[in-house]
Amino acid sequence: MQTEILAIHERLQNHRLYGAIRGQRELKIFMQYHVFAVWDFMSLLKSLQRTITCVNVPWFESVYDPELVRLINEIVLGEESDRTVDGKAISHFSLYLAAMKEIDADTTLIESFLKTRDYSLMPKELATVIDYHLQMAQSGKLHEVAACFFYGREKLIPAMFSSFVSELKLQKIHCPSLMYYLERHIEVDGQEHGPLALKCLNLLTDNSQKRSEAEAAAIKSLEMRESLWNFIYQELKKY
Repeated sequence: MQTEILAIHERLQNHRLYGAIRGQRELKIFMQYHVFAVWDFMSLLKSLQRTITCVNVPWFESVYDPELVRLINEIVLGEESDRTVDGKAISHFSLYLAAMKEIDADTTLIESFLKTRDYSLMPKELATVIDYHLQMAQSGKLHEVAACFFYGREKLIPAMFSSFVSELKLQKIHCPSLMYYLERHIEVDGQEHGPLALKCLNLLTDNSQKRSEAEAAAIKSLEMRESLWNFIYQELKKY
């Protein structure tokens, strides 16, 4: 992995934001903004699925390696229809919304945005991050989208969420649904989706130019995540 990517991963894993969440008040603010990253993650994934697999009618065989098609479909299966603690199917986005409602976090911003797609509803710092990933999902090169998905999410999340879980436990914050969401991602992304996403990226970056473009996209995506973390940290300091 490129040195710059490793450096940003390290900063995000040890970001001061986690230590700033001292109770449910701070956690509610964090989740109010972090839910957008949960949502745009799905847009990156569906962008990969739309291009690599066939989601049209009539159906035609994908032009991509069947192994790659399978990798993407396996990730989509888990993200769109994972299991809750009691065995019910649920998307990870819906699971996160349920975790927000469990602690009475405000879901108005995300719900309003999904209805209107009006960026003026949110702080400009948040809008910049979300717009970058949506633009990437809609018009980025396939290997660039895959790089944002792997380095910016699947590779990063297990270590980053582990730091977050440790802080929540240290502060003894009661949020069982969120803990399940975080621990489920640490498990699934670390053992299943992360390795699958890496295989996907390796299959798509078959020359030096694609690898260079993929690394640049990954770095930009990680910088956007760091910007989001910095913004949320500043929001927490206001209270």
